Amino acid sequence: MYHGARIAAVVPAYKEEKMIATVISTMPDFVDFIVIVDDCSPDHTSAVVNLIADERVTLIRHEVNQGVGGAIVTGHKAAMALGADVNVIMAGDAQMDPNHLPALLDKVTRDGYGFAKANRFFAPESFDGMPQYRVFGNIVLSFMTKMASGYWNLFDPQNGYTAVRTEVLKRVPLDRVSRRYSFENDFLIHLNILQVPAIDVPIPAVYADEVSSIRLSKVIPELLNLLGRGFWRRIWYRYVLWSFSPIALLLALGLVLSTIGISIAIWVCFQIATSVIATAATVMLAALPLMLGTQLLISALQLDIQASPSSPTFAPFE
Repeated sequence: MYHGARIAAVVPAYKEEKMIATVISTMPDFVDFIVIVDDCSPDHTSAVVNLIADERVTLIRHEVNQGVGGAIVTGHKAAMALGADVNVIMAGDAQMDPNHLPALLDKVTRDGYGFAKANRFFAPESFDGMPQYRVFGNIVLSFMTKMASGYWNLFDPQNGYTAVRTEVLKRVPLDRVSRRYSFENDFLIHLNILQVPAIDVPIPAVYADEVSSIRLSKVIPELLNLLGRGFWRRIWYRYVLWSFSPIALLLALGLVLSTIGISIAIWVCFQIATSVIATAATVMLAALPLMLGTQLLISALQLDIQASPSSPTFAPFE
């Protein structure tokens, strides 16, 4: 136990026969349950786990590959059934240093947060050892996820080193969360809809000699589609259905006016291209709705940032 809470480590594993034993052997003693989810690995991942004599280990093997998100969902459900109070995600490739686990757990067991996530971008030295293309990709994706999820106080969304309270997980429709590499992004959107207070914890990344199996040509379109749909789903539930907010009105009017302004501006450009002189009134006809629409969108953005659930609301376990 840790500060009165039973801790479960959920370990999604795919082709991790070389590293899975290290993950288990380095797991801190305060972790009560270790749920290994072998996501239909073609190697000997499950066989290696079965050879390890640790009573805390529960091994689950998928007969069909479900992706990292599917493995995490399976692990969460199993951990809740075992009686865990807090679930932590630990990668099967040993890239998540267990020495930093207390920093995450403190936030959800003592400080009142429902969800805590590692962040590798708090200091310049956090970039050391991280491939440059990953740095750039994470920065761009972080800003997109901020807008889609509404957690403007969080960064580095693809970092799967997380801790979450079981009482939060029980409210999340886990079967509706994305099963693939977009799991972390979609999970944040679901948490924001439920207004779960979340916080970042500065933790340096550890990179081993592992080769990523992610195909960017497939993952990027999937992420863009998910973030777009997730944004509108969040707006609908938080600012329209459950409590009609000025944010929804400002966003709707801003989009309408901006669209009208852009459309008129395009029409004016075509007129000028055909040697038609644009009058001041014509220019203002395009500029006015565009300026008003932009101002309304900025106001909606400002209110959305202020509404980000970042203040702790949960009682400590002890």
